[in-house]
Amino acid sequence: MSEHGESDLVLATEHTHLRFSAHSHVGLVRSANEDSFLAGSPLYLVADGMGGHARGEVASQTVVRVFDEHIERDLPSTPERILDAIHSSNDAVHDLSAADDVGAAVAGTTLAGVALVDAGEGTGLCWMAFNIGDSRIYTWDGALLSQLSVDHSAAQAMIDAGLLRPEDAETWPERNVITRAIGLSDHADADVWLLPIDGRQTFLICSDGLSNELSLGEMIRILAEFDARGAAGTGEAELTRAEALVNAALAHQGRDNVTVIVVESLSRPVEVLA
Repeated sequence: MSEHGESDLVLATEHTHLRFSAHSHVGLVRSANEDSFLAGSPLYLVADGMGGHARGEVASQTVVRVFDEHIERDLPSTPERILDAIHSSNDAVHDLSAADDVGAAVAGTTLAGVALVDAGEGTGLCWMAFNIGDSRIYTWDGALLSQLSVDHSAAQAMIDAGLLRPEDAETWPERNVITRAIGLSDHADADVWLLPIDGRQTFLICSDGLSNELSLGEMIRILAEFDARGAAGTGEAELTRAEALVNAALAHQGRDNVTVIVVESLSRPVEVLA
């Protein structure tokens, strides 16, 4: 499944042009795609239904549905509305499980995304990033790809405690164990960041089907190749950035569902455009 598009948000003092590409693939091993995404101004998110859980596909689709109902399109949202959508998503996914469900029978999903929000007087328009689980948010500046979100996983907890080296996490037996997710309890404990609007900004949002298959260096190479084509005036050929990243993950082993959104924004004061 692929989507791409462009849009503009014009406020009293700020003009923001948005462009995105999104692509999701079941992978080469799984029989069903438990990933879901929602992409379109002002909101871009990925939800990865927890592997091995009976209702993973429905859980991720439920998150998309709830956010789509809560967030108005083509207008900046607010931090309060995003937080309300997170908590409402958690309630809806939690309700998918019966009271006596345990372990793999419990519905759950990760959630990672960014949204343009108006944070009010003194802060104004900014990006709000949010994450629960091990789907990831990266920032890309044309040379450096930096992970913004922090994985809520057993592996990351071991790394933080100094008991596991980052380079050993990929082969650690419990690397896929998630410590936080939407729907696992009656409270959604999400990480949230507010990032000032600042000229040209690019975010990469993905399920772990990408980050488990591609190294940081491989992702940088793909993004840089597309930037070079654009600078040379040759465009993006037949593939979008999201499709190229997903295809690269499939070319490795494609062991999991893989979903990618790349969203770019260019913000300028209105007077500059006059």
